[in-house]
Amino acid sequence: MNETAPICAMDAQTGGEWWRGAAIYQIYPRSFADSNGDGIGDLPGITAHLDHVANLGVDAIWISPFFTSPMADYGYDVADYRDVDPTFGTLADFDALIARAHALGLKVTIDLVFAHTSDRHAWFADSRASRDGAHADWYVWADANPDGTPPNNWQSVFGGPAWTWDARRQQYYYHQFLKEQPQLNVHLPAVQDALLDVTRFWLDRGVDGFRFDALNHSMFDPAFTDNPPVTDNRPRTRPYDFQVKKFSQNHPDVVGFVERIRTVCDAYGAIFTVAEVGGDDAMPLMKAYTAGNHRLSSAYGFDFLYAPELDAALVAKVLRDWPGTPGADGQSEGWPSWAFENHDAPRCLSRWADDAARAPFGRMIMALLVALRGNVFLYQGQELGLLQDDIPFHLLKDPEAIANWPLTLSRDGVRTPMPWDSHAPNAGFTAGTPWLPLSPGNIARAVSAQVGDPATLLAHTRAMLALRRAHPALRLGTVEALTVAGDVLTFTRRVADEAIACAFNIGRHRHALAAPEGTPLLALNGADAHHLPAWGVRFTKESIL
Repeated sequence: MNETAPICAMDAQTGGEWWRGAAIYQIYPRSFADSNGDGIGDLPGITAHLDHVANLGVDAIWISPFFTSPMADYGYDVADYRDVDPTFGTLADFDALIARAHALGLKVTIDLVFAHTSDRHAWFADSRASRDGAHADWYVWADANPDGTPPNNWQSVFGGPAWTWDARRQQYYYHQFLKEQPQLNVHLPAVQDALLDVTRFWLDRGVDGFRFDALNHSMFDPAFTDNPPVTDNRPRTRPYDFQVKKFSQNHPDVVGFVERIRTVCDAYGAIFTVAEVGGDDAMPLMKAYTAGNHRLSSAYGFDFLYAPELDAALVAKVLRDWPGTPGADGQSEGWPSWAFENHDAPRCLSRWADDAARAPFGRMIMALLVALRGNVFLYQGQELGLLQDDIPFHLLKDPEAIANWPLTLSRDGVRTPMPWDSHAPNAGFTAGTPWLPLSPGNIARAVSAQVGDPATLLAHTRAMLALRRAHPALRLGTVEALTVAGDVLTFTRRVADEAIACAFNIGRHRHALAAPEGTPLLALNGADAHHLPAWGVRFTKESIL
């Protein structure tokens, strides 16, 4: 069955926005490079390896949280938004990282976690101490029901009720994740003001952008209405999955906070802001958070991150979901961002390809990533073709995996250390004992084993990113003539004076394809003018009259 649908979109112009169409490399600091031998990656380790990142040809880095934290959720439980955890270094180390990145032409994006803090944060300590203190209502507190049970039926992402009793206040506090991550009351203007001051603090240190973690979790129904049950028959592993999260998150007032964030960032110039918006039916929220020129730059798509398989229909759906046309309210559509894997989602080659197909499949999906309209994110080690590691239970660190063992896939398997040197102890990651083990298979894929070899995925990644940077149509263009025919996906990326026809065979069988008109730009995995073999790719630059 053939599907053909031209996607009409406005010409994409950067308008001086460095981030539009950018390629961004995600660094999970615990696992990137350890400079002091304690087995945990740190900021000086990142700085020492930024040449590798710059040589890939990306535009920016995104660093996952490095703030002061007791590490209940490995940095996503922030105890001080304005300082670096000693595990990772100091503020001076961060300043040195910024300076080195900028010297290499790399922008720096960091995570901000505004839905919750650590229970060790000074704000929470003051909030739980008294119902009358300065921070008394900065978190979400509620009285028990007459029988002592929690105020409603809301469940936490990591398992169990989203409410924990606090004897000091004689109330329950709300937490959408761990009990060590109490929910901020972001409805409160004073809390928003404090979070905006945090944003200014990092902008003043030279940060070029932010990823806002779990942004749709930042507000809730103040009436604490019970969530309704899910009525379908899909399998479930957590109590959280039994509910439609109608009232516990996704409150429409988040949009007003988004606009305040944008106002602060605009005062500093072309700052990149991307919202993480997960959960069921996230698309309307992603569109709302990014509509027009007064909200966030982009939203981070989850379409690929947990997909058990990759096929042409999925890619076509993603492209159709973000055509670039104005929305129903007439406001311009936001700019999408895509990733195939990250610190929470399993390695894509482990999900999508078997051993025999991984080399050609890896080349194909890297070409696909750079051809997508929007920003593209690579997670550390993706350029090496790293696979998901199997971490035994006794070595697990991930609190979600421990709580839901063995039904929840451990996030630790994608967080294992970056292999730098296949012949060095611990693959050159650390002189000590790594906080998570490195597998022999991934050690064999180390940077040292691939650098200088044009046949490797590392070399191919560099070539694909260079191709995207060299062609405005791939970086900024519209999507036209989108067609799906079984495993074959074709579309054209077009900008003012350039058009590139892209053809992908996302399958194992050879397909005939009409010969293109124009100049060949790319042929992968045996593709030629008339055929696309298994995992074949063809890019052709069309003649513009």
